[in-house]
Amino acid sequence: MAKRLQNRRLLALVLLLVAAFAGLSYRLVDLQVLQHETLSAKAAQQGREVIQREPRRGDILDARGNLLATSVFVKTVCANPALLGNFQAKVARAIAPLLDLNEGELYNRLLPRLRVNAQGLVLTNTNGQPLTNRYVVLQRKVSVETWEKVRQAMSCLEFTTNEIKLPPKAFATYCRELKTGGIFADAFNDQQRVYQGQTLAAHVLGYVGMSERNQDGARILETTGKDGVEATFNSKLAGVRGWRKTEKDSGQRELVTLRGEDVEPRDGLNVVLTIDSVIQHILETAMAEAMVKHTPISISGVAVRPRTGEILALATLPTFDPNRLDSVPEEARRNRVITDLIEPGSTFKIVVVSGALNDSVVRLTDQFDCEHGHFSFAGRVLHDDHASDVLSVEGIITKSSNIGAAKIGIKLGEKRLYDYIRGFGFGERTGVPLPGEVRGILHPTKEWSKVSIAQIPMGHGVAVTRLQMTMAMCAIANHGVLMRPMLVDRLEDREGQVAAKYLPQRERQVITEASADLMVKALKTVVSAVGTAPKAALEHYTVAGKTGTARKVENGVYVSGKYISSFIGFFPADEPELCISIIMDEPKQGYYGGLTAAPVFKQVAEKAAAYLNIRPDIKGSEPEGTNTVAVMTDLRASKTVAARPVSPP
Repeated sequence: MAKRLQNRRLLALVLLLVAAFAGLSYRLVDLQVLQHETLSAKAAQQGREVIQREPRRGDILDARGNLLATSVFVKTVCANPALLGNFQAKVARAIAPLLDLNEGELYNRLLPRLRVNAQGLVLTNTNGQPLTNRYVVLQRKVSVETWEKVRQAMSCLEFTTNEIKLPPKAFATYCRELKTGGIFADAFNDQQRVYQGQTLAAHVLGYVGMSERNQDGARILETTGKDGVEATFNSKLAGVRGWRKTEKDSGQRELVTLRGEDVEPRDGLNVVLTIDSVIQHILETAMAEAMVKHTPISISGVAVRPRTGEILALATLPTFDPNRLDSVPEEARRNRVITDLIEPGSTFKIVVVSGALNDSVVRLTDQFDCEHGHFSFAGRVLHDDHASDVLSVEGIITKSSNIGAAKIGIKLGEKRLYDYIRGFGFGERTGVPLPGEVRGILHPTKEWSKVSIAQIPMGHGVAVTRLQMTMAMCAIANHGVLMRPMLVDRLEDREGQVAAKYLPQRERQVITEASADLMVKALKTVVSAVGTAPKAALEHYTVAGKTGTARKVENGVYVSGKYISSFIGFFPADEPELCISIIMDEPKQGYYGGLTAAPVFKQVAEKAAAYLNIRPDIKGSEPEGTNTVAVMTDLRASKTVAARPVSPP
């Protein structure tokens, strides 16, 4: 009986062993045969790594090579609390000052914490031990120099066996891993965009942000232009990412001999603007002073070379510092020069008068009865701020008569007036390479009311951008030729080799050269003693220009006491080198364009003329000496110029 029981137990044991060996054999066959290809590929993949190699984002420079925006590589400093043991306090004391962090807060972030899943359960390893966090971001955008100081501080830390009980060999290994792996830099190469001039030309340059995209299942963060030139030329500035395909051993050390591919990144191209930092600074300084004096909601300014359409300066206040976007309200980032619509007011009279002169509908000497400031038309009464009786066409420009402009518009007719408005570029984008530009509002003639033919010539019933109005004046200055605004001169590689060159683009001949000359003659009288803008007159240069004072429209209704005030002028009048527009939104302490905007034009024009060494056109009126050096010294003192010196004009 006992022997039979013993045999049964032996048989059961044999069967159990046979089953175990059968299961093991099946598992081996499954791993080595059935899943061989899959597991081999997985094993190989675990040892392989593709390292993304970030290109350096291109710089943005002004017309004279001064640096406006550049990129520097920075580090993201991280910690592995699981490696720090009980040394959080010692590590925090060593690196907190370097990272500009509070020592107590840093200590808390270095403490190990249990890892949990989505259900809140503590994660464990294969041995059942709870897992702790091994990756904590301590500080982003850390310069390479600061990171090297952090590494040095960590390497200098001293630990003793009294602080942690380990055998000597294990203790040495632990200390080495703690110093090199306890605090580490993220493998992802980040870049920090630096705007040398801070707020200088902020609305032209724009700013960058981080965008996320997927590549081969991997999450990749990359710097992307979000506004301004940064956005428009993002693909040129960004460059092309490189990569390195390599293999690592079980200790995650690279096996250089097994490196498969090593493709260098291609840095982004530099964008060279037509903007001149000195002119930009002159414009922004004058505008800032006007903000203090007149406290408008905003003030915008543009300086353009009429012959080429090159924009030398473009600004709007309030402005912002793209280095510190976190504290910038959305309102301040908006480039009002191209995104905001305004009724132009009297500056728009240049369109109807030049069109009428071009069609020979009127001559400068033709007389119009301006009805002593009150004119009834189509059931509406039009007014002049300063009543006049009979004025010549030239006098209508000089005195900025609404009634005179309305009567010229009526004589020109709806179709031709509409054609000239379109010809000067209104109702369509100018093509300036900046995001957010709007078309403006110009209704077709079939939608005009009976009074539109009288109101539109005086700058009501249409909506334009500040840049459209500036370019229209430039067309008159440029002998009747409308140019496309030019903001970028060329693209260069890092060695200065030109990759793309942009040339001035002629849009069309809006009016004849003879008609433009007549218009210039009339516009010269605006800055005379009897005109609306004597405060825009220059001592050494003949100025031609036009004032504008338009009542603001809010929710489709004209608002009493709120005005858009402007002056747009160019000089020397007969061979213009520079056209400057100044436009204020709701100025106080006076609201006429000739009293508010014209003095700002004069201030900018005088300094810009000295800096550019523009030859005076008033005989016997040579300047005693240019203040170019003073202008550049003042610019450097304001800390708005780049690291490179300003080139001599």
